[in-house]
Amino acid sequence: MSTTSPAWYLRRLRGMSAGEVLHRVEDWGRHRTWAARQVRPGDDLPLHVPGLLPERSFTATLPDGLAREVSPEAAECLLAAANRILAGHHVLLGFPRPDIADPDWFRDTATGRRAPQDTYAFRIDHRDEAVTGNVKAVWELSRHHHLTVLAAAWWLSGDERFAVAVAAQLRSWWAANPFLSGIHWTNGIEVGLRLVSWVWVRRLLDGWSGAAELFEDNPVALHQLRWHQEYLAALRSRGSSANNHAVAEAVGRFAAACAFPWFAESPAWRDEAARDLEKTLVANTFPSGVNRELATDYHRFVSELGLVALGEGARAGFPLGTDTCRLLVASLDAAAALVDVAGRPPRQGDGDEGRALLVDDAERDPWGIALGAGAAVAGRLAWWPAVPDSVAGVVLGALAGQTEVPGRPTSRPTAYEDAGIHLLRTPHGDDPEIWCRLDGGPHGFLSIAAHAHADALSAEVRCDGVEVLVDPGTFCYHGDPEWRRYFRSTLAHNTIEVDGSNQAVEGGPFLWSTRADATVSACERSAHRHSVTASHRGYARFDPTLVHERTVELDSRARTVTFHDRLSAAGPRTLRLAWHVGPQVDVEVLEGEARLRWHTGLSGAGSGVLQLPAALSWTAHRGETDPVLGWYSPRFGVRTPCTTLLGSGGWRGELALTTVLRVTSAPTTGPGRDLLVEGLAVGGGDT
Repeated sequence: MSTTSPAWYLRRLRGMSAGEVLHRVEDWGRHRTWAARQVRPGDDLPLHVPGLLPERSFTATLPDGLAREVSPEAAECLLAAANRILAGHHVLLGFPRPDIADPDWFRDTATGRRAPQDTYAFRIDHRDEAVTGNVKAVWELSRHHHLTVLAAAWWLSGDERFAVAVAAQLRSWWAANPFLSGIHWTNGIEVGLRLVSWVWVRRLLDGWSGAAELFEDNPVALHQLRWHQEYLAALRSRGSSANNHAVAEAVGRFAAACAFPWFAESPAWRDEAARDLEKTLVANTFPSGVNRELATDYHRFVSELGLVALGEGARAGFPLGTDTCRLLVASLDAAAALVDVAGRPPRQGDGDEGRALLVDDAERDPWGIALGAGAAVAGRLAWWPAVPDSVAGVVLGALAGQTEVPGRPTSRPTAYEDAGIHLLRTPHGDDPEIWCRLDGGPHGFLSIAAHAHADALSAEVRCDGVEVLVDPGTFCYHGDPEWRRYFRSTLAHNTIEVDGSNQAVEGGPFLWSTRADATVSACERSAHRHSVTASHRGYARFDPTLVHERTVELDSRARTVTFHDRLSAAGPRTLRLAWHVGPQVDVEVLEGEARLRWHTGLSGAGSGVLQLPAALSWTAHRGETDPVLGWYSPRFGVRTPCTTLLGSGGWRGELALTTVLRVTSAPTTGPGRDLLVEGLAVGGGDT
């Protein structure tokens, strides 16, 4: 599905308000007039930097001796990561970057293509892989998270190698990417996140003999700082694009204006950024604290951005407002409440491993690091999970100080009704834990729901930290349209697909033309039972009477999770009910049921039986590519085969289906990793 065709542009236009269209026309006019301001690589820069104040120094430093508060484990992990970078061992979004010690800032190592460097930024079609390669991979390196890791390594160790490497790479990037030249000036979120990284590089290198020469006494750096802030002051994500991008842009502007107040416009940039940030955080967050994109990874990302802004404002003497702090702490409490017994969050919607600030080993659990930083700033409640020691927790806690917010939950919430997220889990101490998430809320955020999946009424089930029934994840954004379509499709989720179509109509890789909003109609709890009922009408475009209703019931005493699906339609329809089994689970399919076993739970091995509705015809799939089916993405850029049990059938009028997952504590006997279907081994696929 092309994102450069006239049809795509028409679909995209339909998702905009009149006000947004007007703003985009203004931006288009600015793109045309700014062409005369482009600076090309190799051009001589004027010695005079507009608006530069004569007196400037860096005062947004960390407290003396703070590095000694970092735990030995966190320091060791960080230093090992920094040494790997210097040695050229680095993986970015699933692909090796052997050039990380001396990067080509424009090369996509996955395709071998090189994005434009000299072309005027707004004449580059970053949606066309033939022009840019996988643009996500190209952009990611220039967020400079690896440079904050190296700077943190210098801060912890005083090893000159790390500081020298940071300085060399920044000078390389600044020389290769002058104002409005090349791919790295095409997207505001990249500009904002780069500013955050530069603030922290300067902060962490404070005390290094070359820090001032690299930043405040360096005309090239000063030009770049001004260009980045000018760009974000003029070009912002608005309307249907004002999701996490708008938050990141505002945080970048705010952080730079607070830490680098070296320009005549700095106070105005800071105040305007603060207003935009507080407005966009409210717009992007439900009152409960859950991120409105309903993409779990972006909940963490936006929470991290809020923590960064909280620290910058506190350090500069311009703290964020009380209501914003309260909302940010609510988002941290929600993040703590959603995780399972192993500390893993749900996998709802898109996730691309975005980070607001990286000062720890990138391979450490990002959710745990974010919660650790949140605990350092807001305080860890008694029901929160344990959080790891981290560099981020130490530095953000020192910068922001303790934020006291009254009225926080005294026990762990299980429902976020405004977001439609319901958790059914066994009582604390009733081990091994059964954890289930039901999606009973809005399709996504704003008119295009860019990071939503067609997953209404889908569920995840975990036992003892093992993913038994899984959400597929994301895998990719750009470059693999067939895989992008699959991973966000209804068929890829544990829910029901009707007439071979998604619950919502896909308009592009980040665009839904219709919505499949779900609503919860009942929630009942007793000592040992918890049930939630929700429904959606996403298929009303086929038949206004077509409704899918699902009740999920957890019986903690019987150790069962039961799914009651009810469908109604006026005419004849076909359906497919999918159950995606996690890659850590072995599956044996017998008549009417699937026997499951796993060996990696926190308490050891476990097993279960999935009783399947007899009204459907069941097949098993694993790692198939024509068509794509039976896949799981543990992280962005990586996919691995998993077992998909697919029940097919048809109905007219009313149809009721019941699936029961019964969990036991000891493994059943059965085959190995290969799947058995009536004696036939089904395997295949590639990791």
